Amino acid sequence: MTKEAIPFNEQKTLQELKKFLPAQAPLKDFIFQNNLEAFQDMDFFKALTTASEIFGYKVFLSLTEFRALYKQGRVREDVLDKIITEQKGLDNLKLWKERALSKKYENLPAARIRSLRANWKKEYKIDLDSLVHPILFRILCSYLDQGISIWNFPVWENGFLASVKELEENSFTSFFRTKRAKNLLLKGDCSLENLLKIVVGDESLYSQYLFDQQFAHQGWSGMVSVIENNPKSLIDTRKISLKDLITLELLFEIDALDMQFGINIWSPLGIRLTEKPVELFSEVKETELDAVLTIWQESFEWTYYDEVLAGLLNKKKSPEKIVTSSFQAMFCIDDREISLRDYLEKLDTNCETFGTPGFFNVEFFFQPEQGKFYTKLCPAPVTPKYLIKELGVNGKRKTDVHFNKEANSLFGGWLISQTLGFESALRLIFNIFRPTMSTAAASSFKHMNKASKLTIVNTDLTQRENELQIGFTIAEMVQRVQDLLKSIALVKNFASIVYVIGHGASSVNNPFYATMDCGACSCRPGSVNARVLSFMANHPEVRALLAERGILIPDETRFVGGLHDTTRDDIIFFDEDLLSSLHLEQHKINHQTFEKALDLNSKERSRRFESINTKFSPKSIHEKIRTRSVSVFEPRPELDHATVALTIIGRRELTKGLFLDRRSFLNSYNYKTDLDGEFLFNIMKPIAPVCGGINLSYYFARVDNQKLGAGTKLPHNVMGLFGVSNGIDGDLRPGLPSQMIESHDPIRLLVIVEHFPEVVLETIQKLPNYEWYKNNWFHLVVMNPETSEFFEFKNESFVSFHPLKKNTITVTDLNSVLENSKSIENLPVYLIS
Repeated sequence: MTKEAIPFNEQKTLQELKKFLPAQAPLKDFIFQNNLEAFQDMDFFKALTTASEIFGYKVFLSLTEFRALYKQGRVREDVLDKIITEQKGLDNLKLWKERALSKKYENLPAARIRSLRANWKKEYKIDLDSLVHPILFRILCSYLDQGISIWNFPVWENGFLASVKELEENSFTSFFRTKRAKNLLLKGDCSLENLLKIVVGDESLYSQYLFDQQFAHQGWSGMVSVIENNPKSLIDTRKISLKDLITLELLFEIDALDMQFGINIWSPLGIRLTEKPVELFSEVKETELDAVLTIWQESFEWTYYDEVLAGLLNKKKSPEKIVTSSFQAMFCIDDREISLRDYLEKLDTNCETFGTPGFFNVEFFFQPEQGKFYTKLCPAPVTPKYLIKELGVNGKRKTDVHFNKEANSLFGGWLISQTLGFESALRLIFNIFRPTMSTAAASSFKHMNKASKLTIVNTDLTQRENELQIGFTIAEMVQRVQDLLKSIALVKNFASIVYVIGHGASSVNNPFYATMDCGACSCRPGSVNARVLSFMANHPEVRALLAERGILIPDETRFVGGLHDTTRDDIIFFDEDLLSSLHLEQHKINHQTFEKALDLNSKERSRRFESINTKFSPKSIHEKIRTRSVSVFEPRPELDHATVALTIIGRRELTKGLFLDRRSFLNSYNYKTDLDGEFLFNIMKPIAPVCGGINLSYYFARVDNQKLGAGTKLPHNVMGLFGVSNGIDGDLRPGLPSQMIESHDPIRLLVIVEHFPEVVLETIQKLPNYEWYKNNWFHLVVMNPETSEFFEFKNESFVSFHPLKKNTITVTDLNSVLENSKSIENLPVYLIS
């Protein structure tokens, strides 16, 4: 080690790698997240420029794209002037405006990552990645496989590296082509420090070399890191570590170099270098181009925000009326539910709708009948202590005959291919022309059998399974129902029927199907949660205790669970057989209202689908939407959260009659019932990781779909049922595919809260994720409920904000607007007259 060398700290390097590698979980648990979570301790724009220079990520739209948006009017000149003035001063407005609009800039400098290992090609004319990755990825995939293979990886119980070692000791063939690497694994010093000494030589470069090596396949490395941290993220668990992966990869590199040049012929990479690369994490300085892109990004965002805030101001405030509601319905805050709520309220002016996170404040694991494993039905950060089991389902779930283990055996595979194989081929051809729901489709309605029973009540605390309490006690039910009802301010004037509507999605041939289910239910349908909450709210003992706490639910009020399939725009209701004759009659009327609203919802969605004529009738469009959802050739059965830009927390009167083009999460909240912000704290706690995570997943996948997204779905192969890769030997692709983000405007989330600024400030400062607010990973605006004045959160305090836009377009016929605006582009904010 030379005098200048920095001692290699293996543990620190591994921890830093884990911090910066993608944290994408296996496909079954696809959870939206901030791709640059490792940089959240920095200001948003500082984080972007740092991540861009270090890892080569594209973090903004290009200058050409921003300038095109300006010409289209999607970045307003008055907003651009305001942003430049705020950031650079009025005296510099002309200079920076000229730079933004017309100055040419050189391409961004090369990323620091992989600059060290690039010297293998420069010095030795060898591409180690092409020699090592194919065999490495195949071994990893075989070891982690979750069911594609009919045989487990041999001796997998010992852990990844130990299993590879045992295979080498007891096999006639070897993964290695030369003796040195194999001997190092079996008999020699296989420590990272020793292997790096052979490959790199210069200890000061060890850490940077490992970053270069692992970020050459950040998808695989990130997956290994996630599984190491949480082995239960795989249903069929595997023991593996990032250190194991690095050790095997270094051995393969030694093997490739020995094979190419011979032992003792080549020297370590660090010895051959005449100039060391820039240190990976040295200070990144902002350039003029960074400053210009920051101006454009802020201007793009505030052009839209300004329009939304102006719409909220211009909307006529209708006095709150106490009326007997025909029915009330709780939905998830999901942006895909906003339009359905609009149509329900339009068709039945006496109904009320509410928005709340779609796990409905009941957190648990769920085990379906005949299911071997538990699924988590609550936000990802929550660890439930409860288990709900499904009982009373008759018969087995339907499957296609050719989907069984025998289809992969020598004789069985041949027999099935010669018989059922022809039938399957004919069915596939028929599906091209007449797509139908198949047993292989991912359907939200299959998550729970409508006729089943659930173990919701716990009368004996000894009823446990795998350290989980089966069901909830009465006291636990009361607390959850009370907190939910108070959070949305539904504590009086209950309708005769209160619907609790979860949501899920259906799709075919789509490895990203989990992204379309409910984020608040760990990306699974919310049907069980809706049914559980309804049972709790209907329970006589729960109601008696709620009455003692001031929430009197009338005896004639019934809660009814349901599930909205957002892809097909279909709905089902649960436990209808428990309704009285009077309730059933009213339910039938309400059901018709839901069906009409779903037809209209399909028509609104159709304007973004090229294959559907939006001028057709709502009912005929709805049928085409259903067909589209089961087409094996449809890469985008729905757009999911592809347009989300807002989260609005307040009374329904705030947004009712305001067309937001399905771009907002809507969380019901009434400041009058929570003057001290007690319930606001619980509402805002998941806003950052859930709503902010969804928004930033789309943001980064949109601006850099190759490195921060999954690229196009077309060449994707499902690897071991836990990830997707390009081809059979490619890296795993974390993030969202291009077919999910094409219509997304990459802007940060704007959170709007209806309350007093001082209450909101005190509330967010208590949050464990306050850094999201402090470091501007999304925007926060508070609307004073008494004066309607806006306050923007800036530099950890609230300052008065006045929209530049004065008028909002009013339309009397939204239907004609939709029919004449068939485009993936977002529509303006409209007031509906």
